[in-house]
Amino acid sequence: MIDRLRKRIVLALGLALLLAPVASTGSFAADDDFIIVQSTTSTQNSGLFDHVLPKFTDRTGIEVRMVAVGTGQALKNARNGDGDVVLVHSKPDEEKFVADGWGVKRHDVMYNDFVIVGPASDPAGISGLKDADQALEKIAEAGAPFASRGDNSGTHKAELRLWKKTSVDPTHSSGDWYLETGSGMGATLNTAVGKHAYTLTDRGTWLSFANKSDFKVLVQGDPKLFNQYGVILVNPEKHARVKAEKGQAFVDWLTSGEGQKAIASYKIDGQQLFFPNARPGT
Repeated sequence: MIDRLRKRIVLALGLALLLAPVASTGSFAADDDFIIVQSTTSTQNSGLFDHVLPKFTDRTGIEVRMVAVGTGQALKNARNGDGDVVLVHSKPDEEKFVADGWGVKRHDVMYNDFVIVGPASDPAGISGLKDADQALEKIAEAGAPFASRGDNSGTHKAELRLWKKTSVDPTHSSGDWYLETGSGMGATLNTAVGKHAYTLTDRGTWLSFANKSDFKVLVQGDPKLFNQYGVILVNPEKHARVKAEKGQAFVDWLTSGEGQKAIASYKIDGQQLFFPNARPGT
């Protein structure tokens, strides 16, 4: 009797071991039906992804897992193979990413603009200016606090390009009136409000930002504040684990009529946050 019981136990264990790889493989297949997109805190904070990504998943069955960091970090992560697609907003860096072989091809996706926001008291007197460079110079002359992301993000890079057009190197005043947060856009806006400081932000994040206090948009409309976003499939020849087919499906959908319509339909209080400008087939 005992021998029979032992035999049954051995047979049951053997069967379990034989079936285990099958179960494991099935679980992996289900868990593997996703892509990782390295993107920016500005697109995340704006709420765009919560609006757009479910539409893509409904269409394709592919889940999109976003990593929201600054553009510089997003591209670095992609170079390390930690992602399948990048969606960022610093075109010179995106073009270099592709030229260096890390990305397959860059596509325009959408745009909005940057704005300079600040307290209603406006100690530097920049309200209504159309020249962002002039506004920054006036902030520096007044020694008024300015919160910079300081994180090598697309917004930070845009801010530094504006400062380069002035006679001011704000980093010489780091820790004084120039406050480098090393944080994302939402956190930097919170710092600006807490310190009554000016800051440069993308309009999408600003419109969705809930902690505005008495802050308002003071400078806008300068062509230099144009903010273009691009999407790139990470090169699978550099990293074999890149899910090229699924990643390309996301790129194709985002730049298609359906994806572009989804982007355009995202609004807050009736205001459109992003404006699609993909050119399908290019």
